[in-house]
Amino acid sequence: MDAGMSEEQHRVSARLNAFLAARGLEPLDSALAARFEDYLSLLLRWNVRVNLTAIRDEEGILSRHFVESILCARALPAGIATLLDFGSGAGFPGIPIALCRPEIAVTLAESQGKKAAFLSEAVRQLGLAAKQTADRLDPEGAVDTEGGGGFNPRMTPAETVGALAPAGCSVYSGRAETLTAKFDCVTLRAVDKMERAVQSAAKLVRPGGWLALMTTGKELDALKAGAVAEFTWRGALPLPGGDRLLALGERRISSPA
Repeated sequence: MDAGMSEEQHRVSARLNAFLAARGLEPLDSALAARFEDYLSLLLRWNVRVNLTAIRDEEGILSRHFVESILCARALPAGIATLLDFGSGAGFPGIPIALCRPEIAVTLAESQGKKAAFLSEAVRQLGLAAKQTADRLDPEGAVDTEGGGGFNPRMTPAETVGALAPAGCSVYSGRAETLTAKFDCVTLRAVDKMERAVQSAAKLVRPGGWLALMTTGKELDALKAGAVAEFTWRGALPLPGGDRLLALGERRISSPA
């Protein structure tokens, strides 16, 4: 057992790495696996009183939510600096992306207050907090850099995202579609009214950026068609457990902003 890990962290780490190995994926190192155990522990405690996920047992969360999200984090192209997890819910895949890809500044957008409160607590406990919290981002994309409630004059999309955080994880407690800042990547997974959501999400991807859809094969073509901007799609990657896929679309430079 790793000297820096508790017995419980070692047990969860071993289970998670076993699920990853079963899917042909590389294991997590002990330090990263311990942070996933902390995330799992917090999620299980909150799930008792807040309906964060339909899957509520440890095995299901590890084998489905964690493995899917880790696969997504590893599949994202290099060079992504900013990412929006659209309708983050319990933090999938945004928090695992922040853990696995610390070079990416992740914004978790969630409109339901109790879920947003969980995300804020998870970000705090996991040590993922960014310099600027996304709670200071108003719907028009201006950032309150002074923390006093008065928003600065409107910044360009790149300046807005840069002011949020050079890295780390932030929570935006509001509807993602009210944002106007553009991101290098936007992820969607298990979002209500997915076809409508993808139309809004596509507008938040900068030209040359990526839209990452985690969905079923049955729904994928309709979601691709729903993207307002023009995207070039890679071949979909199978996700663990049934007919689920990860599709990555690159927004064409010439597509309308």
